[in-house]
Amino acid sequence: MLRSADPRRLPGRQHTWNSSGFMHNLPAFGLASRDDGAIKLGTKAWVIMKFDRDVGRLQRLMAASIAGVSRRQAILDNLTIRSGDRIIDVGCGAGQLLGHLAKAVGETGEVIGLDPSGDQLAQARTDCSDFTNVLLLERGADDTGLSDDCCDAATSTQALEYISDVDAALAEITRVLKPGASFVNVSILWDHFRFHGADTKLNDEIHEAFRAHCRHQMLPMELPGKLERLGYRHIRDRSLAFVITRRDDNSPARYTENVMANFALSQGVPEGDVKRWQSQLATAETEGRFGFASFPVLTSAHLDG
Repeated sequence: MLRSADPRRLPGRQHTWNSSGFMHNLPAFGLASRDDGAIKLGTKAWVIMKFDRDVGRLQRLMAASIAGVSRRQAILDNLTIRSGDRIIDVGCGAGQLLGHLAKAVGETGEVIGLDPSGDQLAQARTDCSDFTNVLLLERGADDTGLSDDCCDAATSTQALEYISDVDAALAEITRVLKPGASFVNVSILWDHFRFHGADTKLNDEIHEAFRAHCRHQMLPMELPGKLERLGYRHIRDRSLAFVITRRDDNSPARYTENVMANFALSQGVPEGDVKRWQSQLATAETEGRFGFASFPVLTSAHLDG
């Protein structure tokens, strides 16, 4: 059965850790316990787009598409994993990667899924219920609540670019990693993220509005330098770019289109413009000139030591 963090307060102790590296007295740090045993933290990290309710549902559908499947395989191929390891997935969302990691580390290992969204973690809790070695924490990336040097590897998928202070998040991830630990991140080059097929002016309007959804538009360009300054070595980048020409249910284009449409409305784009944009994309698909291009980049590194 999947486990959740223990929020017990230990009187008179401000920094008490158990053997797994978790803080027992979390309420002393401004945390409130929940009935389900998970941890609630007022995180300042994720401030632009929250992956709750409809956005979270669409994100889960995108993760289940062929693009999400291939991305997870690339992460597993590049992350150094050994039996008995403890791995943290920062911004784990609905936990699509957690089960794969749990099987890789085995019963003697542990996988920590960290995310600030209760809605996403509720789905992760359901999907990972068969694993006894998965721990879910409802916390931000800049304050994990873990002890120093307690994790053998860390991974993050399309999470760091949404964090206000990405340097604080990277410093926190580095703090909890052991020397020599493996780190793998996937983030998108948003300047190269584009739908094709709608009127150019209208298409530009929707894409410009969508820029506000993400704090760091071109994080993969900045990440290698940030990691090097934190003491990481053997830093490598790998393109996971793809082009989609259909909007079927196995295509991330369909779900991304809906996310962008809803976000554009929230940014004040007229509803008529949004509907016209979606209608033009549908027409473009029918006429064989639709396209959706995305440029995820996988960055891998090892912490020096």
